[in-house]
Amino acid sequence: MSYFLIIISAIFVNNIVLAQFLGICPFLGVSKRISTGIGMTGAVTFVMVIATIVTWLVQDLILIPFGITYLQTISFILIIASLVQLVEIVLKKVSPPLYQALGVFLPLITTNCAILGVAIMTVSKEFNILEAVVFSTASAVGFGLALITFAGIREQLDLMKIPKGMQGAPIALVVAGILALAFMGFAGMV
Repeated sequence: MSYFLIIISAIFVNNIVLAQFLGICPFLGVSKRISTGIGMTGAVTFVMVIATIVTWLVQDLILIPFGITYLQTISFILIIASLVQLVEIVLKKVSPPLYQALGVFLPLITTNCAILGVAIMTVSKEFNILEAVVFSTASAVGFGLALITFAGIREQLDLMKIPKGMQGAPIALVVAGILALAFMGFAGMV
């Protein structure tokens, strides 16, 4: 039952974007079309899960035993950046079409604070490796749900007549705030 609570909490109650405000840059920047939102969600999910596994192992096998946990943030940043570069190189060699599809999203993931935030949260919540993987996957699904929902709303807004002063970023921020308020309705679930 605890895995179910982790999933519901990460997707709805403590949504990484709408409740914890991590990953706002891609949320606002890549949400103009649903297709780009789906691509970014796939790339973030893959990197977030792999980065969580690697950072959890580094924390448990290196940082804690050697008493150098103060290097956690810098080591996690280096791991995430290296991992994104490695994924980019492997995709370029193994699957050029997938590399072309995700190519624009991979550099954005390096600077996505949601990846680092989830890695640090799994350590601070003292999850075991399986709980960490479930949490990171659910957090990525929550990120994707928020991003794709927001992208759909923004596509609809493009079809509507909006006052000139509210077009673009202003209406996007208003909608993001309303979406965050909607997700606050899940706050009492867990």
